Amino acid sequence: MMSVAVGMCVAANYYAQPLLDTIADDLRLSPAAASLVVTSAQVGYVLGLVFLLPLGDLWERRRLVCGLSLATAFSLALTALAPNTALLLAGTALTGLLSVTAQILVPFAADLAAPEHRGRTVGTVMTGLVLGMLLARTASGALASAAGWRTVYWVAAAAMLALTATLHRVLPRYRGGAGLRYGQLLRSTARLLAEEPALRARSAIGMLAFACFSVLWTALAFLLSDPEHGWTDAQIGLLGLAGAAGAVAAQAAGRLADRGRTTLTTAAGALLLLASWWALAVGAHVLAALILGIVLLDLAHQGVHITNQSLIYALRPEARGRITSAYMTCYFLGGAAGSALAGTAHAYAGWNGVCTAGAALALLLCLVWAITVRQGRRSPAKPPSAC
Repeated sequence: MMSVAVGMCVAANYYAQPLLDTIADDLRLSPAAASLVVTSAQVGYVLGLVFLLPLGDLWERRRLVCGLSLATAFSLALTALAPNTALLLAGTALTGLLSVTAQILVPFAADLAAPEHRGRTVGTVMTGLVLGMLLARTASGALASAAGWRTVYWVAAAAMLALTATLHRVLPRYRGGAGLRYGQLLRSTARLLAEEPALRARSAIGMLAFACFSVLWTALAFLLSDPEHGWTDAQIGLLGLAGAAGAVAAQAAGRLADRGRTTLTTAAGALLLLASWWALAVGAHVLAALILGIVLLDLAHQGVHITNQSLIYALRPEARGRITSAYMTCYFLGGAAGSALAGTAHAYAGWNGVCTAGAALALLLCLVWAITVRQGRRSPAKPPSAC
């Protein structure tokens, strides 16, 4: 149930991606301006990670989760009603802020799991997150083609109301044990990032991986809806099924993390991210190459992300909410930057510019990873998992 809930909560931030061209036509926006719909959701999500997620270490979690999911339903309804760009951006930003519920549930599941099965448990819950991120595009594309883009948000709002009632019934009560006031929690989160080298390294790697992911999925609708391709919203959304391969990586990476194979999964993920952009560049004219690039990128992104989470949750078990807040704040700052970069790159250089920007981010990730490994080898007192 937690896996399903995580998927539904995170999906709220991704319904718009295959619809950007349709929304732009309806509200008379340029592609760069339409990409701000995705950016606003991710900026809102970052604010939620900073100011709401640490509450998981302070408040009773079932009540917090249910309150946030209920509020998310109302923010989705606001987006459905938006008559102009300002209210559309406000609705998507508020949805992003509140849908941080997903990141409260992930460490919640880690707390309930036995230590020897924590990586597998996180992988299972993250399978729901991956499917939510990717299948949201498929569902929104199909609904928008049948009944308009606003229907997507009305249906999502109703689904969140049903989810809230279900979570209230099935989740156990669980109170965090931080023993700190709210202001102290926020300061403690910043200190954790300063004091834990492994958390800093993994946050940088996660930020770059999600930036790559966002560059692809923000710009993809512009490529496929142009006159050369002429895809509908439903057809664009179907590509989310190809990206669902990331769910396989979530499970496999979790099992490998339990076995201490984190170096292998991160190295493989970094190299696959870089290789995926070559396939995506060819994919502008060859559908099979485009699908291959999507599969490779999503596999790599999720493999790196799950490995990161498995490592950081082992750092300080009593502070998992704050550790998640620090890591995911960096992660979604990367996503917001990637979305903004995608719109700008496409406006100035088309799909080739998008692929160049994505490949540059992937190359930077490889460099950061290489530096992290070298520093780990120079610090013998540091456990291998720190890399």
